[in-house]
Formats: sequence, structure tokens, C-alpha cells
Amino acid sequence: MLTALRYEHRSQPLLPRPLFLLRILQHALLAFATIGLSLALGVFGYHFLAGLSWIDSLLNAAMILGGMGPVNEISSVAGKLFAAFYALYSGVAFLAVAAVLIAPFAHRLLHILHLEQTPP
Repeated sequence: MLTALRYEHRSQPLLPRPLFLLRILQHALLAFATIGLSLALGVFGYHFLAGLSWIDSLLNAAMILGGMGPVNEISSVAGKLFAAFYALYSGVAFLAVAAVLIAPFAHRLLHILHLEQTPP
């Protein structure tokens, strides 16, 4: 799958629409996998380090990952440290997922702008 995430060089022709749609799908799958793994990391961390129930762990992880902030108060030192690092990680993960989703469109636009025009 990662070989499909390679982009064509500016000297190569524009990728045909069906292959471009496949590229978008692959990027979306990578983004959703990143979100899923990040959510799982948060749920396990809140459950085992902060001592929250599974449902509260899911809620806190989803809220932090979505940029909304924590819901439950955390009292343990390990839980607070995890929450701090998970919040920082979530900000970086958000930017990475956004970049993965935007990359095919940005590349296609730049590729179109750099295509050589042949005289008629």
C-alpha cells in the first residue's frame, strides 16, 4: 500500500482520474487507521494509567483527540502525565492526519500547474 503513496514526477503525465481516486482512498484509509490507533492508545492509557472506566476512557480520549478537552478529572500522577503527553500527541496527530488528507489534492494542483504546455 505504501508504494501507492508515491507521487509522479513533474516530468510524468497527470495521474488518470481512477488512479487519483484510488490514491485519495488510500490516503483516507491511512488517516482513519491513524485516528483509530490514536484513539485506542488514549483509551488504554486513560483506563490503565488514570484509572477511568472503559466508557470514560473512550470519552476522554475522543474529546482530547477531537480537540475539545478532557471531561473527567484525573487525580493520579501517572494519569496526569499521560493526559499531558496524550494531549500533545493528539495535536501533532491532528496535523498529520490533515496533511495526509490534503496531500493528494495539493500534489495534483501543483502537478497541473507545472505541466508543460504543448503548442496545438
